[in-house]
Amino acid sequence: MVHAPARPPAGAPPVRINLYSDTQTRPTAAMKEAMLRAEVGDEQHGDDPTVHALCDRMAALMGKEAAIYLPSGTMCNVVAILTHCGKGDEVVAHETAHILFSEGGAHAAFTGVQIMGLKGEGGMFTADDVRANIRPKTRYTPPQRLLEVEQTANIGGGKVWPLAQLNEVAAVAHEQGWSTHMDGARLMNACVAAGVAPKDMVASYDSVWLDFTKGLGAPLGAVLCGTEEFIGQAWRWKQRLGGSMRQAGICAAACLHALDHHVERLAEDHANAKALARGLRQIPGVVVEEPETNLVFFDVKGAGCDVPTLQRRLAMQGVSVSGLGGRVRACLHLDVTAPMVEEAVGLIREALAA
Repeated sequence: MVHAPARPPAGAPPVRINLYSDTQTRPTAAMKEAMLRAEVGDEQHGDDPTVHALCDRMAALMGKEAAIYLPSGTMCNVVAILTHCGKGDEVVAHETAHILFSEGGAHAAFTGVQIMGLKGEGGMFTADDVRANIRPKTRYTPPQRLLEVEQTANIGGGKVWPLAQLNEVAAVAHEQGWSTHMDGARLMNACVAAGVAPKDMVASYDSVWLDFTKGLGAPLGAVLCGTEEFIGQAWRWKQRLGGSMRQAGICAAACLHALDHHVERLAEDHANAKALARGLRQIPGVVVEEPETNLVFFDVKGAGCDVPTLQRRLAMQGVSVSGLGGRVRACLHLDVTAPMVEEAVGLIREALAA
């Protein structure tokens, strides 16, 4: 089986309206200028000043002691679980979590842990759900070491964990002596939508990371935060996995620019998501989940279509969407404007009527 990503279909025009993912964002002209000006060194050797500036700023933003710059969010999850857990340990997470659904079995392959998937609406579970799945501490059961949450919950529809619920599930974990980890791929979307400061949102979590390549629009990188001891141990796994870099300050400068210029504007993506949802609801047979952030999930079975067919038809019109769990996902980001949303609704209507 070939695992390389498929190229665009032959004959398809260039993508004009890219709703496939917020990972499709392109660096802005101002971000590229910041990258050109970046002061750099050898990140692996510890002398890249721009990487240090990013990590120090992220640690302060998240209210943690230290931070580490990594190439991707998936590597952040792998490094964090390797650092928190040993082989044969168990991680408690939602059954649709990114670590189960989208990381290629990395945690079985590299970390040697097993993951218990909890059910719950919107990609979330409750403190009672956690309590109900605490294993007896015997030689027959795997040691439970880590509770993991995803903020926002991607397959859950881009839903935002309420702060009280985040703190409640973390409190149960800490009562059991477990560590807590937050997959913060779209954490800033959650903070903007909920009006909660990042350090407050993550205060109950021993480790957390933020992805800069999604709504924040940087070309590379994520930052994992935690205690000095945790980050010190994480560096060994970064080295082992090939995550240490050279003149990484070029990309770290893009992340710093994103923190300065692309956080508050996430509210525009959330507004565009609501506008897209309103337009899609006017199409007969389409069932739309109300978006809380920048992700819009909708079902087209009632319109007599399936996801792959809709994707093919839209691709020929220069529109890209993704599919997850039998639903269509449209992702709003800084390269999608309000007029593009209006045009996309019309093209989706035409594609479903074809």
